[in-house]
Amino acid sequence: MQKISAEKLAEIVGFKGNLAKVEISGITTDSRRIRQGDLFVALKGENFDGHDFAADVLNKGAALVLVEHPVAGIAANRQIVVKDTLAAFGAIGAYNRSLFKGKVIGLTGSAGKTTTKEEIKFALSLFGKVCATTGNHNNRIGVPITLCDMDMNADYAVVEMGMSAKGEITELTGWVQPDAAIITNVYPMHIEFFDDFTGIAEAKAEIFQGLKKGGLAIINEDTNFADLLRQRATEAGAKVITFGKNTHPAAKLQLGSDAGEHQYYNAWCALTLVKALGLDVAKAAAHLANFNALPGRGEKLKLKLPTGGEYTLIDDSYSGQPEAMKIAIETLNKMPHTGRKIAVLGKMAELGNTSKARHIEIGKTVAAGNIDIVVGVCPEMKDMLAQVPETKEKHYFESKDGLAEFLLNKCLQNNDIVLIKGARYSSKLYQVVDTLKAEGKINK
Repeated sequence: MQKISAEKLAEIVGFKGNLAKVEISGITTDSRRIRQGDLFVALKGENFDGHDFAADVLNKGAALVLVEHPVAGIAANRQIVVKDTLAAFGAIGAYNRSLFKGKVIGLTGSAGKTTTKEEIKFALSLFGKVCATTGNHNNRIGVPITLCDMDMNADYAVVEMGMSAKGEITELTGWVQPDAAIITNVYPMHIEFFDDFTGIAEAKAEIFQGLKKGGLAIINEDTNFADLLRQRATEAGAKVITFGKNTHPAAKLQLGSDAGEHQYYNAWCALTLVKALGLDVAKAAAHLANFNALPGRGEKLKLKLPTGGEYTLIDDSYSGQPEAMKIAIETLNKMPHTGRKIAVLGKMAELGNTSKARHIEIGKTVAAGNIDIVVGVCPEMKDMLAQVPETKEKHYFESKDGLAEFLLNKCLQNNDIVLIKGARYSSKLYQVVDTLKAEGKINK
């Protein structure tokens, strides 16, 4: 980030007290990662309070601490006291973003955000220097981190924004102030936190509120509530551009015979942005053929079996959102493959009173396809398995415990292909993937 004086910091966050004459060269919320000259932001969580580490970080070289109440035993001129440290952190991020000279692309959607963000970064890297959201830094804590960590010499910045409630995107996009705002899709994810499905679409459309008038709004025209999204973008004064089956850039795009429809949408989104920015779409399309899926988000790996032979793992263990799960199953169905197809499916989370019905829908999707073996993990998946005919091999696990051992020693055979997908923190199937990778001595 750009260096900021203590005086300027006080102005940004609305602090009226006297501060030491220092400059901030970095900012962090992690007391373990303090560097000389940093500002430490004291946040409160369920199991921690950053204020407890304020004295320690100053001893380690931090220049100032951002706190919600004065901390005893620390010089007053080293403390910036605000009502809400997280909101103040966002304001600092917004200030740093205001100094950025390149184009800022804001991105949200129900599924595939991170992969699309990485594809955009991959495509734009042909035309300039790109910085982008790292890890899962797409919430109220992560977005300020992203904005403060921006490479100020980059030509493009791609900022991912997530949400689980109304108003979250409004706050985030207010900090990000994107030149282009993208909505990849709208699915009933986090439905338990909304009155209805329309509320989710409205919450996604909040991203257009941060756009400057005449900025770009890029929308998936085939998604749910596309007309509502277009209307909200127009009301925000945006220039609306859509992508989809009928309007994607007419560039030759070769993603391989086993690519799923969602992979084309991700690529079409990236290419639509490339075109809107006046860059070479054909060059970007050829480049995207070399893009590899991310771990946990559709990455394909060739792994060795303990008894010899190989199988293919599709690691889609990061998300268990219902529409994304359907897409993953249907993609597996369509893959040209001579061996057996196996689906290991964990529970789906944050579905409220729709949970039973959505798990049943997934079972019907499995039943209608050509998957040979299905494994359900967690009690919610009993409803899924009940829809699958007895002609298919079925297995049930109460949790992920013992699942890796079962797959390696009792299930998988040479030339099998296995999809692993489920809600990351609820089903923890990513831990099964980690074991399979470790045991399989990866040979990509």
